[in-house]
Amino acid sequence: LDRKALPAPDASLLQQDYVAPQGQIEETVARIWADVLQLPQVGAEDDFFALGGHSLLATQVVSRLRQALDLQVPLKRLFEHATLRAFAASLQEQAPARQAPLLPADRGQPLLLSYAQERQWYLWQLNPQSNAYHIPTALRLRGPLDVAALQRAFDAMVARHETLRTTFIERDGQLLQSIAPTASLPIEVESLSGHGEGGGQISAWIETQSSRLFDLEQGPLLRVGVLRLAADDHVLSLTQHHIVSDAWSMQRMVEELLQFYNGFSQGQPVHLPALAVQYADYAQWQRAQMASGERERQLAYWTAQLGNEHPVLELPLDHLRPAQASTRGATLGVCLTPVLSAQLKALAQAEGATLYMVLLTSLQIVLHRYSRQSTIRVGVPVANRHQLETEGLIGFFVNTQVMQARIDSHMAVSTLLQQVRQSALEAQAHQDLPFEQLVEALQPQRDVSHHPLFQVLFNHQAQARQAALPKQLGALSLEGLALASKTSQFDLMLDTFDSTEGIEALFTYASDLFEASTIERLAGHWQALLQAMVEAPQQRIAALPMLDADEHQATIDDWNQTVADYPVEHCLHQRIAQRARASATAVAVTCGAQQLTYAQLNGRANALAHTLIARGVGPDVLVGLAVERSLEMVIGLLAILKAGGAYVPLDPAYP
Repeated sequence: LDRKALPAPDASLLQQDYVAPQGQIEETVARIWADVLQLPQVGAEDDFFALGGHSLLATQVVSRLRQALDLQVPLKRLFEHATLRAFAASLQEQAPARQAPLLPADRGQPLLLSYAQERQWYLWQLNPQSNAYHIPTALRLRGPLDVAALQRAFDAMVARHETLRTTFIERDGQLLQSIAPTASLPIEVESLSGHGEGGGQISAWIETQSSRLFDLEQGPLLRVGVLRLAADDHVLSLTQHHIVSDAWSMQRMVEELLQFYNGFSQGQPVHLPALAVQYADYAQWQRAQMASGERERQLAYWTAQLGNEHPVLELPLDHLRPAQASTRGATLGVCLTPVLSAQLKALAQAEGATLYMVLLTSLQIVLHRYSRQSTIRVGVPVANRHQLETEGLIGFFVNTQVMQARIDSHMAVSTLLQQVRQSALEAQAHQDLPFEQLVEALQPQRDVSHHPLFQVLFNHQAQARQAALPKQLGALSLEGLALASKTSQFDLMLDTFDSTEGIEALFTYASDLFEASTIERLAGHWQALLQAMVEAPQQRIAALPMLDADEHQATIDDWNQTVADYPVEHCLHQRIAQRARASATAVAVTCGAQQLTYAQLNGRANALAHTLIARGVGPDVLVGLAVERSLEMVIGLLAILKAGGAYVPLDPAYP
């Protein structure tokens, strides 16, 4: 079957029985759904998730409802009422939004950092030589590149986003954002003519670009480089420090860059919608929100969820955990088959969950099976952009949540999936609490050898970053380049992407802890478990197979080939007597500090056997032996056999 020859899926085909929305609320919800799902229209009986919706898009629906109808709608409402008519009806008695609006801050006052920025600042102060928090992106540009238009595009973007001209200072013990009114960002152009296909040299250049250190006090915190491979072949490298950006921001930056470049290269002005606020405004709003009582409300939820015990995930490591964790890491990419990917999506829909929830459940099961621990914690990043005004901004919005699962190996997969679903929906309603404040409140025992609260991170994206790029920009063809990370802030990270070719997965692991072969084996177990989950979601977790055919053959069959010839013509006591004649001084039995040679064991057993025979022991006579584990127990057992009796073990602990 040539899948690539099939036409692109048309979501409108799901709407053949179109029912027009009725009333103001239904019509408003329909417009919002159509905008978020990028569909021409949505009917009253349409299902949000059947149309391609997922958790991130559901968050955008909630933020637009807050602005359009002034309603504070919990995310789980959309999961509970997935059809438009049912969802709209549930809004009839919804309470008004309680959050203060996000507005421009008073620029006459000092501009504080966001909580996430504050943590990045302290990490940089602790280790300014680390590049673990750099965010790189690379594009291959084939065709005539207008470097002057590219420079104008970056200048326009720097002027549009204050974050790109922000540095950080400490004044009177207070950390502040310093926003320059203007900033220059010259593009660094290098040449590598004649090596257009030199993949190793290209990768080395990108790594050099992305690993050069930033100075958070001096800036700039965005670096742009162009590698000229030929007159019509270039590589564009973008590197930002995490304190001013995140993955969503980088995607937004590339989208705006291409819009600016497209216009400037054609000599046309580019007008993007004005930004209502900037990141600095969000940072001040976030602090005001937390101070208004929201911190206490959300902190109460998380402390109740996570409790006072904070166990470290005990995965079987290849190397001893170093006293202080480094950020050295490596990656392994895998791609699930289109068939398995479709089955996972079908399982999610059947369970009223999302693909993210199914994949998170699968990872938690693997960690449970590997560690044999019943409480499994996984860190999950959330976009934290549930305000409509933040969707177009570049900045460090992403927050981290701790998703905890309590797993009984006898529970069904579907039962655990429902537990994960409930936890994910509740977590979305408490996503504003900065991770740094959660750690501060829970006060886990700090250890520089591992990350606090969790050691494994899971991140799911609706599509790979490169998949969202246009393939053509005027005369330029664009290709996103995959970057192999050599850093890892955690023991293990799993990134998944929903692509047209199937679900892609990237394992990033601490190379100080794991060998590549171990992660390859783990990835194989994960894929086998996913297949078992979709085939039997009611199966017990302990019974889910994780071995592939080769591992099953080796473990169950090959390693159990222990058949050996045994001389069945002699009894056990006769074999020991033979050994006593052949190796009289060899040690036969040891118990603590005591031991007997074969000659001593055989002699004492013979003496006791004669006593038993004198007492009438012979064939068919049962002799009970009630004695603790000792040398005497072995002597007594042999003596009974030598006398011809039958040994009956009795537990001396019995009454």
